[in-house]
Amino acid sequence: MTTRQNEKVEKVRETATDRLRLVMGDEALAHVQAARVLVVGLGGVGSNCVEALARGGVGHLVLIDRDVVMPSNLNRQAVAWQSTLGKPKAQVMEDLVHDINPACKVTARQRFLSKENLANTLTALPRPDFVVDAIDTVSQKLLLAQWCQDRGIREISSMGGANRLDPTRLRFTTIERTVNDPLARIMRKECRKRGIHGLQVLYSDELPREPQGKADALGEGGFVRAGSSILGTMSYMPPIMGQMIAGRVIGEIAGLTWG
Repeated sequence: MTTRQNEKVEKVRETATDRLRLVMGDEALAHVQAARVLVVGLGGVGSNCVEALARGGVGHLVLIDRDVVMPSNLNRQAVAWQSTLGKPKAQVMEDLVHDINPACKVTARQRFLSKENLANTLTALPRPDFVVDAIDTVSQKLLLAQWCQDRGIREISSMGGANRLDPTRLRFTTIERTVNDPLARIMRKECRKRGIHGLQVLYSDELPREPQGKADALGEGGFVRAGSSILGTMSYMPPIMGQMIAGRVIGEIAGLTWG
């Protein structure tokens, strides 16, 4: 290669979207960059979903989580590092997104969404084009699904990944068609009561395993809240779920389809 050719190559600057553009094309990528996605819950599924959305070029992310990073999060959460222990997940996630994609606008809130404040909290935020439900609590999941349905906002809700081993058993479907998932079973029943229909979910049809050991972290500073059950989680399952949801969100926003 001649000196002149070398100089020409050097003038072509590599960007973070080069590989995305090759797959999606300019128009689809522009749709993604103009999109706003709300992610509620920044645990194993939510934090990894947000990371993939940021790397995928989404232009505006709205992030909500009430918790701080705890030692038990280290096995699966994108926000969990020794350096982030004790820090609010929403703030850590905002910093991570900006480190990946400085052009991405981030609106982050450390907040618990309740029956009393969910509608007001979400309505006060910029209206999303898509919502990702990565919450653990059934009551919050139902409130969010109702809010999205009432406003005609597209949503994907994550079902349970705990006590499961096989990521090939993960499926996208509607809540009415889920099987073998205890969380989805409760959600199906409660969605029928509330008139919530056609909720898009990611779930596993693998039967949950019985716990093989006991958790030691109990009490103050532990990872089990009062009234909560202890669930085991493999390091790879929530991240894969988060990545799959991010893929579906980006695909729907960009108008891409696959088999």
